[in-house]
Amino acid sequence: MIESTLEILRTEFTSLAPLALVFGVIAYVTKRRAILDALRRARGEIVTNIVLLLINAVVFGPLLLVPILTGHSLLPRAQGLVDLWAAMPGAVSVIAAIALMEFAAYWRHRFEHARALWPVHATHHADEAMTWLSVRRKHPLGEMLSVLIDNLPVVLLGLPFWAIAAAVLIRGWWGYFIHADVPWTLGPLGKVFISPAAHRLHHIRDEELMGTNFGNMLTVWDQMFGTYLDPAPYVNCATGIAEGTRDAWGELARPFEARYWRKAPAEAAEQPAG
Repeated sequence: MIESTLEILRTEFTSLAPLALVFGVIAYVTKRRAILDALRRARGEIVTNIVLLLINAVVFGPLLLVPILTGHSLLPRAQGLVDLWAAMPGAVSVIAAIALMEFAAYWRHRFEHARALWPVHATHHADEAMTWLSVRRKHPLGEMLSVLIDNLPVVLLGLPFWAIAAAVLIRGWWGYFIHADVPWTLGPLGKVFISPAAHRLHHIRDEELMGTNFGNMLTVWDQMFGTYLDPAPYVNCATGIAEGTRDAWGELARPFEARYWRKAPAEAAEQPAG
């Protein structure tokens, strides 16, 4: 048990190394002399995010990796659908996996902003100094929802596990990218792909505007369901929540406090903005 836990942690740190290099270079290029001040502001939250990502990796990592690595699912998969996808070109399978996972994640994310789930999701919005590691700032209950719901459609619909793994990797890297502290809207591509500026707008301190841009990688579902908002007027907006940021142990306790069950952001799922 201890050996498997240490292996998971070692794998997690190994996977973070190239990300740290890439986003370190981006931070240096975009901030130059201001990089040290930015690190000082974000230091406490970076530590919180690392602790939470390690807890979640140990608890939920195997849940995601087992079906991908073994090629077996604990859920039923119709053989006809499995055969159908096996006959498709590989690129089609990967694109379909991304689109389906984005659809599931979009609705999961919207429901997380409703009263019932906001106490769990509030942890993810608490960063006031966003960095690429903010994507990993999730309460274990929120991580569980993401792992189960985002991957459910592609597993049930019989997509190849290699395509699911590719989609997880691509969406994972994009998730780090859109949480980075850069003011990029991606220009015309920002109408197709969620940009760092668009996702920062979703993390905005204003609770009404927080109800926009729920997508992780694609804007298509936000566009279709009326929750997309152009981030250009809100570049570098302030982020966080009214209750403020906490250390990892405070974030783990946050959903169980009664006051969080009496309120949710003004942009509840039944009132889309945009």
